[in-house]
Amino acid sequence: MRLALNFKTILIAVAVLAASFFISLKAMDWLSPRATNSAPPVAQLPPLPPASKSSIVVAPVAIAISAIREQAEKAAPRNFAGKADNPISQILENADIGWSAVRGPMAAAGDKDVLTISTPLSGKLNVTGSLSAKATGALGDALGSVLGGDAAKRIGAVNIKNLNASAEIKGNVIVTSRPKLAANWHLEPNLGAQVNLGDTNLNVSGAKVNVPAQVKPLIDKNVGEQINIVSERIRNDPSLRENAELQWAKACRTIPLQGSGSLPPLWLEMKPTRAIAAQPRVDAQNVTLLLGLELETRVTSTPSKPDCPFPDKISIVPPTGTGVSIGVPIDVPFTEINKLIAAQMVGHTYPEDGSGPVDVTVKSVNVVPSGDRLLISLLVRAKEKKSWLGLGAEATVHIWGRPMLDQAQQTLRLADIQLAVESEAAFGLLGAAARAVVPQMQQALVQKATLDLKPIAANAREKIAAAIADYQKSEDGLKVDAKIDSLTLADIAFDSKTLRVVAEAGGSLNVYVTKLSGM
Repeated sequence: MRLALNFKTILIAVAVLAASFFISLKAMDWLSPRATNSAPPVAQLPPLPPASKSSIVVAPVAIAISAIREQAEKAAPRNFAGKADNPISQILENADIGWSAVRGPMAAAGDKDVLTISTPLSGKLNVTGSLSAKATGALGDALGSVLGGDAAKRIGAVNIKNLNASAEIKGNVIVTSRPKLAANWHLEPNLGAQVNLGDTNLNVSGAKVNVPAQVKPLIDKNVGEQINIVSERIRNDPSLRENAELQWAKACRTIPLQGSGSLPPLWLEMKPTRAIAAQPRVDAQNVTLLLGLELETRVTSTPSKPDCPFPDKISIVPPTGTGVSIGVPIDVPFTEINKLIAAQMVGHTYPEDGSGPVDVTVKSVNVVPSGDRLLISLLVRAKEKKSWLGLGAEATVHIWGRPMLDQAQQTLRLADIQLAVESEAAFGLLGAAARAVVPQMQQALVQKATLDLKPIAANAREKIAAAIADYQKSEDGLKVDAKIDSLTLADIAFDSKTLRVVAEAGGSLNVYVTKLSGM
């Protein structure tokens, strides 16, 4: 009984000693020294400007000259007719001088910004009437000289009441246009016409009537009236403005961009601010008009309804490149950057293979911008492994890194990693063995502290491509090709709270008109 009691007492004493030992170790851990090294000075950064980016969409609208010819063929009258004044009233009385002409098929050509449409003309000039008394007396005298002085008396008075003569009209009409775009959304056609007639004459009782002299002023007047009608119709046509307003409203929108990982959902706001155009160019195939929009684009964390008033004027600019270039500024709060790096670093122990005499475990991470670099402060605990006591200490290690875009991999990573000199004081407490682990932590930052922008870029490209595809169209006489074929990471910037990544979407937009519905 005594022996059992002594054994029980011994066990209780051993348990108390063991508990006291482990409690003491934990107390030593809790009371272990922590480095009080100061953080490096941080440069304050001015706030980033508003998160907007200038974007541009410029589309060449190519109107086939063949389409213009076909429409002119349908719209222009084929028959012309009129009356001329009597140029030989002293010989011809009750004259009726009429003309009629028919145009042939039209031909169209373009060169050096001038559009030319031509058509042949053919017709007839017809003169009817009766000779005047003066002409009758002259004819009697002529008969008397041939047949004898009293011949005219014996035959009687000469009276020709029905005179009918005709001559052929041959020539062509050439219409030229030097189209210019006006700032008030109208097209000025600047039409001009030239009528060319072959030199033919009509003989009326010995008097020559020059056909071009009689007919050309009348045809000039007729063609001029048609030119004025067409010019006024083109000048007042609202189609250009109406179509531009439709496309302007379509461009004023917000596009949802799918969030990725820890990033919140994002929206791309597109706000057209200016309409631009270059003057029409005319070549052998097309009349090409460059039309475009300048836009402000920004990424927001909530849907928005941009206000986009349509401009009263269009800005005429020199000929420029065509295509689609949409800037996408993406703002990422540094709180998200902190979470990203913490997920990669906190709880990890270095060396990762446990081969060193000291285990250094990252307990927390804080990222602070400064100048053009980031200061990454790592609260670490170093625990020695030589003795079974496992004593350790905590300290904050400060590491500088420069954020850089890897355009090929579409990632944001840290470069130029280096230990801040203010961290040297921490290693007096952690020990030289802990300092040897720092290069591995730096390498871990290079490898793991990477923001993968591929999901953001892919979704932005997909959504912008879908928005641009709204312009895609294939109808009778009209084809619109629209596509986004690239999205690149262009730049980064940051202030004390936000990291901004600027992406640029590129593509093309082309309009082909092969049939016109009206002129």
